[in-house]
Amino acid sequence: MEVINNGAALLGSDGGYTKIERWDDERTQRLAHHYQEIIKLLGEDVNREGLAKTPLRVAKAMQFLMQGYQADPHAILNSAKFREDYSQMVIVKDIELYSMCEHHMIPFYGKAHVAYIPNGYITGLSKIARVVEAFARRLQVQERLTVQIRDCIQENLQPEGVAVVIEAGHMCMQMRGVQKQNSVTTTSAFTGVFLNDPRTREEFMHLIGVRLH
Repeated sequence: MEVINNGAALLGSDGGYTKIERWDDERTQRLAHHYQEIIKLLGEDVNREGLAKTPLRVAKAMQFLMQGYQADPHAILNSAKFREDYSQMVIVKDIELYSMCEHHMIPFYGKAHVAYIPNGYITGLSKIARVVEAFARRLQVQERLTVQIRDCIQENLQPEGVAVVIEAGHMCMQMRGVQKQNSVTTTSAFTGVFLNDPRTREEFMHLIGVRLH
């Protein structure tokens, strides 16, 4: 059964809303069982009121947070690939992202800035954000995430170049370990003209730092 992670809300005949959720029942129950055991091992009473349904809630939440495994970023780009005679820089910046560090399974979050210079093909702007989301909603490290986004766009659109910059805060550094609350990690990955032409790269870096609205 395909996992559909986000519930839908329908307007009922009485004017209220009915929430509809669809989940892979077997996977959800198995996850809930394991989370129940984890809560026990941590020393809590899984039967008390506040925790009675927590394993099920976490099982559903984790499927939502990890929904990127059910997405195909390459298919996302190719679903809206168009021939277009445009050869200037296309930038989609400030794309919010939420991911999960694979080392401690604690979130990291921030923004992605993505640019490409078309070479005969463009894609729908929302598809760039969806590609970021598809790779981010997995167990990740920021370095790999940056490269995966870059390579997916390069492979499917074959542009003159791709640039990706991600700025993120990592809760594994903020709430445990070194506990540095204001640290931000920046990663970048480039291909083509962004890699070989300093002026093009500098233009991109300037534009993602400028507020035009």
